[in-house]
This record gives sequence, structure tokens and C-alpha cells, in this order.
Amino acid sequence: MQRVVSQKLKRGLALATVSAAALVAGCGGGSTEQIDPFAPTRIITFGDDSGAILQTGKKYTINGLSTDTQLPDCRINPVWSQVVASGFNFVYPQCNSDFVALPQGIMYAAANVKVADVRDKIDQHLSNDRFGPKDLVTIMVGVNDIVELYRQFPLQSRESLIGEAKARGKLLADQVNRIANANGRVVVSTIFDVGLTPFGQKEKEQQTDIDRAIFLDDLSTAFNTALRLNLLNDGRLIGLVLTDETIQQIARFPSAFGYTDVTHAACRADVAPQDCTTNTLLLDANATQWLWAGDTLLGPNAQSRIGSMYLSRARNNPF
Repeated sequence: MQRVVSQKLKRGLALATVSAAALVAGCGGGSTEQIDPFAPTRIITFGDDSGAILQTGKKYTINGLSTDTQLPDCRINPVWSQVVASGFNFVYPQCNSDFVALPQGIMYAAANVKVADVRDKIDQHLSNDRFGPKDLVTIMVGVNDIVELYRQFPLQSRESLIGEAKARGKLLADQVNRIANANGRVVVSTIFDVGLTPFGQKEKEQQTDIDRAIFLDDLSTAFNTALRLNLLNDGRLIGLVLTDETIQQIARFPSAFGYTDVTHAACRADVAPQDCTTNTLLLDANATQWLWAGDTLLGPNAQSRIGSMYLSRARNNPF
């Protein structure tokens, strides 16, 4: 008799366990719960030269040429912002070669933009639009800030300029948080160390009072650190791309990434940055094997790599 009661009790407990598991799964609390991949309905890009596309379709990298016309084709050698947009089948009006009726990309990135300019562009956007949970907002800015601060040395002390770099990194974080708090979904990037650029390397050679490349790196690091420390850290609204670490690795191990030159600009100095094409490079330069297009401008392969990092973060972040 006792054995029968024991068996009934075990069966009852087993049924209760199954029922409880079914209830938890039905409420979405099971370990097998699926997160739907983020599917934005438009992309909004803020930033500087690196992600900008002009109305002519030209970009601040090594522009690719059409094999038929030998004229710049905006679809060739895409900048990072285009890589992200095309990953979601979006285009910007500035490069709408297929004449999409309603391009779902909004381009606010432009040459010479600094963090304060991005703040103003966000103001402009919010004056007649909004940010929503299906808006993918991408941002990369700060290099022009670092160059501007660096040029104030030595009239301004190293310490004060480092402090200002931190303030600008925090200002960028504040703008990213602002978009997130307005219900947008943001992917933002750190900036590459400006000391690694052709600009930084030339300053190191020409100015011997201190190691100017290291100073530029210190300014960049101060900016990036302040950015990272001040971002909202809830893991849902903001994704971070570590461009600084990527470019550092390429500069340290160029051959591992397929590069033969990581210190010089491939584009001729007598050609405007937006007019640089595969036909206006230095004689020994290679569009795919040189890291830099201009003094502080990335070449096509680096642009593509960074764009892929943005795209991966946008797809995998739990937006």
C-alpha cells in the first residue's frame, strides 16, 4: 500500500513539474526564448568626413570608378555608413543609383564636422522629426575635434587639452544617450588614434619638442575613454564599435590584414580629398593595400571593415 502511494506521489510531482515548465515557457521565461533580429525601417547617420556622402555621390576615401565611363561610381568603395545601410537594403539619397522611390537613409554626416556639430544636427532632426524604436542611428565623430585641440598646443597646455578631449568625448556620449532616451536605437564608434594617421606621423617627424604622435594618441584615448564611461549601459539601446582597437591591430600587424603601408596617404596631395579616385593615387600606392586614403581619412578596405563591425553590432545587439 505504501509503495502504491509513493508511486502516485512521484507521478503527481512529475506532472506538476511539467505543468510549471509549460507555464514558464508560455510566459516567455524559458531558456529557449528567441530574440527577434533587429529590423530597422530606416537608417539615420551622423558624423564627420569618414561616413559622409556628398550630393554628387563622392566620398572622403578613394572613390571607385565605373569601368564603362571611368567616372566616380558611388556604389564602388563604399564608406562605412553605406556598408551598414546596404546590409539592411537601404540607400541614401546621395547614392541612389537604382532610383529607389523612397530612400530609407538620412545622411547628416559631412566634412569637418565635430561633436558640437552633431549636437546641432540632432537638434535639427528633432525640430521636424523624431527617433523611434525602428530607427537605426549610426554615429562616428571626433577626429576633427582631436586635430582642432592638437593645433592649440603649445599655447594651451597638454593637461588642459587632454581635459577638453575628455569633455568632448562626454558631450558625444550625452548626444548618444539623448537619442536613446528619445527611443532611437544607436550604434556609435570610438575614433581611431590620430597619432597613427599620416597626419600624426608627419607631425612626429616635423615637431621634435615632444613625441607629437603620442600626444595625438593621448588626446584620442582621453576622448574615447570619456565616451565609453558616459554611455548608458543598459545593453539594449546602444551598441558600441571599437574602431580604435581595430586600427591599432592593423597598424601593429599590417601584413596579417593584407596591408603593405599603414603610415602614408595613398591619395595625391594636390587632389581635393573628395576628388581622390583610383586614378589619382601616388605612383606606388595601392587602393586596397594602403590603410589611409588621406592624412586622416581611411582607405576603402578599412571603411569596409568598420562598416561590417557596425552592421554586426546592429544585428546582434538586443535592440
